[in-house]
Amino acid sequence: MVKKKGGEIIAESLVKEGIDHVFGICGHGNIGLLDCLYDVRDEVRLVSPRHEQTAVHMADGYFRVSHKPAATLTSTGPGSANQIMGLALAQTDSSAIYSITANVPTSQFNRGPFQELNQNHQADFNNVVKPVVKRSYQPSRVEMLPLAMRQAAMTMTTGRPGPVNIDIPYNLFQEEAEVTEEVAGSSFGKRRSGASNDDVAKVVDALLAAERPVIFIGHGVTLSEASAELTALAKRLSIPVISSPNGMGCMNMSDPLSLGFIGRNGAYQANQAGRHSDVVLAIGVRFDDRSASSWREGYSWNFPKTKLIHVDVDHAEIGRNYLPDMAILADAKAFITQVLSELDRRSVGEGGRLAGWHSDIAGWKAQWDKFIAPGFETHSSPIRPERIVADCRKVLPNDAIISLDSGIHHNWFMQFWEARQPQTMLNTWGYSGMGFGPSSILGAKLAAPDKVCVSVSGDGGFTMVPHVLCTAVEYNIPVVWVVWNNFAWGAIRDLQYAYFNGREYGTGFYEGDNKTPYNPDFAAWARASGVAGYTVTRSQDFAATLEEAVKLNKPALIDVHVDANIRPPSTGSWELPPLKPKEPVFGEPWKP
Repeated sequence: MVKKKGGEIIAESLVKEGIDHVFGICGHGNIGLLDCLYDVRDEVRLVSPRHEQTAVHMADGYFRVSHKPAATLTSTGPGSANQIMGLALAQTDSSAIYSITANVPTSQFNRGPFQELNQNHQADFNNVVKPVVKRSYQPSRVEMLPLAMRQAAMTMTTGRPGPVNIDIPYNLFQEEAEVTEEVAGSSFGKRRSGASNDDVAKVVDALLAAERPVIFIGHGVTLSEASAELTALAKRLSIPVISSPNGMGCMNMSDPLSLGFIGRNGAYQANQAGRHSDVVLAIGVRFDDRSASSWREGYSWNFPKTKLIHVDVDHAEIGRNYLPDMAILADAKAFITQVLSELDRRSVGEGGRLAGWHSDIAGWKAQWDKFIAPGFETHSSPIRPERIVADCRKVLPNDAIISLDSGIHHNWFMQFWEARQPQTMLNTWGYSGMGFGPSSILGAKLAAPDKVCVSVSGDGGFTMVPHVLCTAVEYNIPVVWVVWNNFAWGAIRDLQYAYFNGREYGTGFYEGDNKTPYNPDFAAWARASGVAGYTVTRSQDFAATLEEAVKLNKPALIDVHVDANIRPPSTGSWELPPLKPKEPVFGEPWKP
């Protein structure tokens, strides 16, 4: 038993758990903890952005790149409430974040002090945050802190990772008590659940018997760091791989076996392979509406006619949208390793299988490449969207990290980006919150200081978090922002045009009532913040400008004027009930 302040316990626990970054903003409620964090400043770096939402996105980006959790710190009331969107995004995209929030002192519970929520329960921030975290803890005495810290660390890193919250009355930071110290609880990547031997054997039987198999991978494969094992399995059995955005790069997307994304904005060959497959091995994926064409039969998948083997570490995702023929609760890396071992046991060699299936896929890809080629070859002002994707791929090294926001630019990158390595494409996917892309790239760069880090975000999304410029300058974080400037909420404007007879209302950016397109001068905004700023209006200039911005090795922003009237060619479907869904622009659904 040792006597310590609550703040000392928290600071020492962060060190013990290996958490080396805290993204947080000061407030009257957490100054007692800030003083304790000062004592561990050589082991835990405090980075203070200008908004709590950005703090969470930075921690999210840090985790996605390093697979090491970071902490966030906010004061009582509004500061903690500002985290909600970021935590919701982290939860739906499975990012472990250690959210530490301050609350009113225990002596003032239920008295309505400054910034207390007490309508239904005293100090009731827990009920605000519960839907967006794996668990919220509220220790009310110093003696409760060591156990709560350890349990929170274990919860966020065990099984499917996700954010946790520790909501602490701020008197605990400076109050003292004799406590029993706890061991570290963080366990990410240390505990891997596997499948039964019988299930592994049945999976191998199904894959060897299949004539048109595909492997569909998602974030679970990325989180499990199973890139090498996945690639080995695909090549061993010559099985093509379809990926969700958060799984992109687990198999080098320049490999002929990598078919890209599936769904409304997927690659044609991916949707065709999904539609025509006879066995789908799905690993670490959710079959959400965007990767399943809103579950419309024949548009991306043909379940239950197609046999489904669904492997996931989260039991809640297995069978949520499609009832599998085989349901396997297992970690992706552990499971794929087991399958490879079973293939070894059966002396199954590499390659030389499924020639007819690969011929079909090659034909579909050739059709798709011919259809999209003109857009990649055309120079224009404003710039065609395809050129931005292609020039980013041309200029950026294979290990560069890109972050993407919510918006029409994301649809283009889902469809055409070729990620070459895992953990290099950060997406706001499940909750799709704007502001993630420009913010998370800061955390990504702190996690990987030697890699090129580029954010691509829409003009609308960037305008939500322009204060990221200040943080980059304050902490010398040399990232590049590419602002996809089409003077509109482009993705929503396109839906409005499509479904409501070409009418537009509330989705374009205009100066006054004269319908002149308006946006701030993003490059000047950047320069005013101490960031290098560029404006590009011709496609011939973008690649060279991006190359120059990267070489600066300092914060830089490129305002790119993109043609708002060119839309990603849909190859699947997406439904907005009760509106009648649009049919694919290229290709048709298939029903056996």
